[in-house]
Amino acid sequence: AATMTFDWSVIWTHRAALLEGAALTVGLTVLTMLLAVPGGIVLALMRLSPNKLLQSASLGFVEFFRNLPLILVIYWAFYVMPMAFDVQFSAITTALVALVLNVAAYNAETFRAGINSIRKGQMEAAVAIGMSRWQAMRQIIVPQAWRRVLPVLASTWVSLFKDTSLVSVIAVGELAHVALQIRSQSFRVLEMLTAMAVIYWLMGYPQAKLVDWIQKKFEVKE
Repeated sequence: AATMTFDWSVIWTHRAALLEGAALTVGLTVLTMLLAVPGGIVLALMRLSPNKLLQSASLGFVEFFRNLPLILVIYWAFYVMPMAFDVQFSAITTALVALVLNVAAYNAETFRAGINSIRKGQMEAAVAIGMSRWQAMRQIIVPQAWRRVLPVLASTWVSLFKDTSLVSVIAVGELAHVALQIRSQSFRVLEMLTAMAVIYWLMGYPQAKLVDWIQKKFEVKE
């Protein structure tokens, strides 16, 4: 019977490429959240606006992107957008656009739930003392909502961190793409997949523990 041999040195040999891929994974996550958080806030405020047109636009966006698999959004942005709108983005930009569209839709519902959880009397009291509804929303409601949604956003971050691996299908050189590329060149399947899993875990575990701390720290008790 054939015996399986392992060559873990392949990981050390390609350490620079793996670290570069890991850095791109982190970079994609950070950029996505920097764009998707304000995007989610805008969409949530649109949904809560008395303007029916803004409500409908936000609802359409959220329900469309929230119910599509991320992998499909990535393919759509990479292959369909250039043909439909005559716009050609680089692979990394395409990945970022797809991630932001998807995550902003989820963030919008997170923020909307947070805002709706604030007692309506606070808005009425603020208006009664002379504040506009916009001022009350910005100065009273949103800061409270932010505290309530922060634990959910932290969990979204950890989930997004792992989901960035899906952009490897359009040749974005993040961690999953690099590991699979090395696997195809070295024929070391188990070693490279193990390395990828270990690196993701080493980066993800501290983040998961931070999320646990945030949930305890910012837990809201009525």
